[in-house]
Amino acid sequence: MLRFLTAGESHGKGLVTIIDNFPAGVKIDEDFINEKLKLRQSGYGRGARQKIETDKIEFLSGVRGGLTTGSPISLFIKNKDYENWRDRMDAFKPVPEESKIHTPRPGHADFAGSIKFGLDDIRNVLERSSARETASRVAVGAICQILLKNFGIDFASAVLSIGGVGIGTAEILADTHAAKKKATELNSDAFFSETAEIDRFSIDIFDPTIRQNIENSELRMPYPEHEEKAKAFIDKMKAEGDTAGGLITAQAKGVPVGLGSFTQWDEKLDAHIAMSVMSIQAIKSVEIGAGVKSAYLRGSECHDSIYYQSADKGKGGGAAGGFYRKTDNAGGIEGGMSNGEIISVTCAMKPIPTLMKPYLDTVDLNTCEPKKAFLERSDVCAVPAASIVVESALAFSICYFFLKKFGGDNMNEIKRNYDGYIKNGTEN
Repeated sequence: MLRFLTAGESHGKGLVTIIDNFPAGVKIDEDFINEKLKLRQSGYGRGARQKIETDKIEFLSGVRGGLTTGSPISLFIKNKDYENWRDRMDAFKPVPEESKIHTPRPGHADFAGSIKFGLDDIRNVLERSSARETASRVAVGAICQILLKNFGIDFASAVLSIGGVGIGTAEILADTHAAKKKATELNSDAFFSETAEIDRFSIDIFDPTIRQNIENSELRMPYPEHEEKAKAFIDKMKAEGDTAGGLITAQAKGVPVGLGSFTQWDEKLDAHIAMSVMSIQAIKSVEIGAGVKSAYLRGSECHDSIYYQSADKGKGGGAAGGFYRKTDNAGGIEGGMSNGEIISVTCAMKPIPTLMKPYLDTVDLNTCEPKKAFLERSDVCAVPAASIVVESALAFSICYFFLKKFGGDNMNEIKRNYDGYIKNGTEN
């Protein structure tokens, strides 16, 4: 079964990843992986760390002559910043008492991690729980995408909103700070006046124009008119020493019918996707398809009617041989299985817990005295970077179930299994 493990600290020597049970014969595009790593480091609102690091993948095993060998794939991503932290991060050198951290940041792993492991220095928690670890996951996701490209499966991601500025956030804002403002005030607000213009469920991020907009955007936003307002909002947060979260979507197109299963709870594709995405640092909610909106729809409005048309007539002709939907409220998954439509995931990323001004109250874990949360080098907004991580998590989950259904030890075997399934489904 496809699996991976990661190791490494934010300011350690680097990140190590091992991918197990990956088939032989997959041609690895190193440039594609490095481009994904570059995107993970980019985005308006990132901190100074990204100017130091230039992530590059180094294969230690499992790839020879540009092809996977079937052996475990091991990867290394070097932390250039380690040289500046060598004295504090050395494996054996004693840690000076004055450099230890005892005040946990609210919203971070600091508090629970220190209590759980009985640690007297919060750095032992924050180094591993840092989002730096997601570089490993992006590399894994990119390798999964390389495999799935051979079967016509494509991935895309985008940032829908930053701190409420963008697409599909009007209903959310109505329950938060916007509820405290009169409707007239909200409509005239420099940041939030356009939040209700576009329904986030209707956007097609595979559309060539939209996709180009996303690639050209520093915030990976689909519409240029939203980007300038979002940048202004990030600038405002930076000036105030605060941080901003946002709303992300990731999608997969060309996924055949039948990945996942209804037979057991842990065989469901949507459950695995939700786990993969929710495990990403700072992600606080995951929706498949219409998600929360489903609770407000009637059954006649929510469920996606099924149609059929011959492949030679243009519509359909996919894995199920011409079956298609006109809507995709299910997000491409029914009963825990892919149904042939676009798999769509939306998730919310909370603001980063490290604030540049001491807004948040905390306590010293040693003395229990009240303190203000400490400062650590961080970002104002990392939502664009997180969108690449979400896309990678989605790719891993789909690859996991793809190999489970069509699995073999090498690409030729997988292709035979896949082609036989597709032919059988088309003929029926």
